[in-house]
Amino acid sequence: MPLCDKYGRKHDYLRISITDRCNLRCFYCMGEEGVPQLSHDDIISYEDILKVIKAGAELGISKIRITGGEPLVRKGVVDFVASAAAIPGITDLAMTTNGIMLSKFAAGLKNAGLKRVNISLDSLQPDKYHQITRCGELKDVLEGIEAALEHGLYPVKLNVVLIKGYNDDEVVDFLQLARSRPLHVRFIEYMPIGEHDRTYRDHYLPLTFVEEKAAEAGLPLTPAPLPGGAGPADSYSIPGGIGTIGLIHPISKHFCDSCNRLRLTADGNLKACLYWQEETSIKEVINDKKALKSMIQEVLNGKPIEHQMGCTGQCGPVNPCSMRTMSKTGG
Repeated sequence: MPLCDKYGRKHDYLRISITDRCNLRCFYCMGEEGVPQLSHDDIISYEDILKVIKAGAELGISKIRITGGEPLVRKGVVDFVASAAAIPGITDLAMTTNGIMLSKFAAGLKNAGLKRVNISLDSLQPDKYHQITRCGELKDVLEGIEAALEHGLYPVKLNVVLIKGYNDDEVVDFLQLARSRPLHVRFIEYMPIGEHDRTYRDHYLPLTFVEEKAAEAGLPLTPAPLPGGAGPADSYSIPGGIGTIGLIHPISKHFCDSCNRLRLTADGNLKACLYWQEETSIKEVINDKKALKSMIQEVLNGKPIEHQMGCTGQCGPVNPCSMRTMSKTGG
């Protein structure tokens, strides 16, 4: 039987944060000083993560995405990918990375069984990229993108958080990138996660902005099939384009009714929704597969019908959102 919540939504997708550490300090994700890091003892072991994947696979989980923090900063990640890829029932294994270290790891990850990558890239201008990330070098990400293409981690998707006053003047540049290269550029609305609930409205733009800029530039967006790996993006092609454009609207157009994902945090907590604060530790049942499987279903049974990110008061009482930063939840 498929793994379903009480609203009948089928869940076959588990996103796993393997670390809360990151080699960047993107302003919309964490403070300049970073975040208080979990101790080594608090980080869930690879062995325990694999136990969760095996239990999930027996319940119907077939898709795994490895996230962070930045997953490539954790030692042993390639061997972990190989172990995860070998689990019966797992048919799609992907990773979200900032790309800084990807040129070093792309070949090994592909050989280990990773199928594809999403690369976070919020600017194509070196100075602005450094400003947004507070320490990153754009050239390192571009080298990572080329390595992903070279080694067949395909489709290569670029995640662009649209940030008013920062990169809203680069929309056409990203459209042209997808037009000229086999890349799948996905614009994502800025989300009020953790303490950024207080400030996101100053930098939030609905993705109708992207559609308007595309039309003004003579690059109309035409609905197109999603590239490999189903997801929440509305997918579009550009006339003469090699790649595609995706629009992900967590604020202006909720996709909760089709949500198919669970999350495992770096400290071993299951979360049924990115936004809501509810989470359950797997540590006490990690060595009891039957109890672990029951917990997965129990967590899923508590999943709300929708999140309330961007709620302006018309939606009634609002449960406090998780004060975890995105890096501690797993994007």
